[in-house]
Amino acid sequence: MNTVERLAQSDENADGVDGVSLQLVQTLTARGETFAAAESLTAGLLCATVASVPGASAVLRGGVVTYATDTKALLADVPKDALAAYGPVSELTARYMALGVANKAVADWGISLTGVAGPAMQDGHPVGEVWCGLKPPGVSYLDGVTAVRLPVNKEGSRAEIRRQAVVLALELLLQNLEGE
Repeated sequence: MNTVERLAQSDENADGVDGVSLQLVQTLTARGETFAAAESLTAGLLCATVASVPGASAVLRGGVVTYATDTKALLADVPKDALAAYGPVSELTARYMALGVANKAVADWGISLTGVAGPAMQDGHPVGEVWCGLKPPGVSYLDGVTAVRLPVNKEGSRAEIRRQAVVLALELLLQNLEGE
């Protein structure tokens, strides 16, 4: 079973955001590592969720909200030609966002979220299409950055889709930390 399939079946997806956030902060603290986030559809919700955990300041370097397409280039260093060719909702854009925010914030890990929360399709992308980019420590080029399409429930409200994206992204980061 791959990471995305495990995330889709996780019991934490229902309401375990607090537990995942706490575990993430504890794990990063024990490892002496940090992370930064670039968020589009979640508009800062991931950073706010982690920041609610005591001790988060030791691991959360910062984040940027790249809600508008042009801010992905301005704040997360996504090349304008990549945005023009692939759009704001794509695997490649998520990878660039994760790399860019980690570099700008001088963080070990970079994580990004870009997608469509609804209520309607965006540029041909369906509601619930969410990409999460992940840049691990020691990676300075795009080749080492991954992105996965998160298995969010497309039938949920905007708020539910955004919350699911945060939980799934935090779980993905935690699984990658534990897998190293």
